[in-house]
Amino acid sequence: MSPSDDAILAGFWRALAASGWHGLSMRQVAAEAGTDIAALRRRFAGPQDMLLAHGRLADAAVLEGTVPDPLATPRDRLFDVLMRRVDEMQRHRAGVVRLLEDLPRAPLTALFLAPHLSTSMAWMLEAAGLEASGPRGAARVQGLVLVWLATIRAWEGDESADLSPTMAALDRALDQAERAARWLRLDGPDAEPPVVADADAAVMAEAAAPSDAGPDGAPTEAV
Repeated sequence: MSPSDDAILAGFWRALAASGWHGLSMRQVAAEAGTDIAALRRRFAGPQDMLLAHGRLADAAVLEGTVPDPLATPRDRLFDVLMRRVDEMQRHRAGVVRLLEDLPRAPLTALFLAPHLSTSMAWMLEAAGLEASGPRGAARVQGLVLVWLATIRAWEGDESADLSPTMAALDRALDQAERAARWLRLDGPDAEPPVVADADAAVMAEAAAPSDAGPDGAPTEAV
């Protein structure tokens, strides 16, 4: 029986952890996944396609595991959604960390991944019950991308069992966005809940902040 996409992607991450992004071969992925290279080609176009498939599966896992809580604040719902997406990455930690280390030297790959990261963050907003469409929704998406990147930077170096440093970093990123929203008066009486405006504020605040982008300006942690 052919391996599932999940099994193939697990093999992909093991191969990437061992060889790095630049040394990765499809023969190695096939061997790690327990399949042959022809079967692998029928399922995936190449390593970038596997990254996109991983992102879709991670998004779907978060969405399937979301249980609406009418008593939770938008901020709490976003915190829960993003930490569950971190949990999905934790399953393949060695490979994902190796990719994050290699992306600064793979600017075209980082550029390729950037719009797909925005798509994932739009789904995370939807999972949290927040609007992600229209001009305001687009600003929220980009703001949530910034929050996510700050979280992933912390996760990359977080060796703890409970991921408490990662959770603390996510909490700080949401706090900073909330403060920016108040400073820009986006949380007034006619505004939506503060955390909904956070993304808008973070986008504006980022323009004045130092960039962690790669050589071509693409984010270096677009996973």
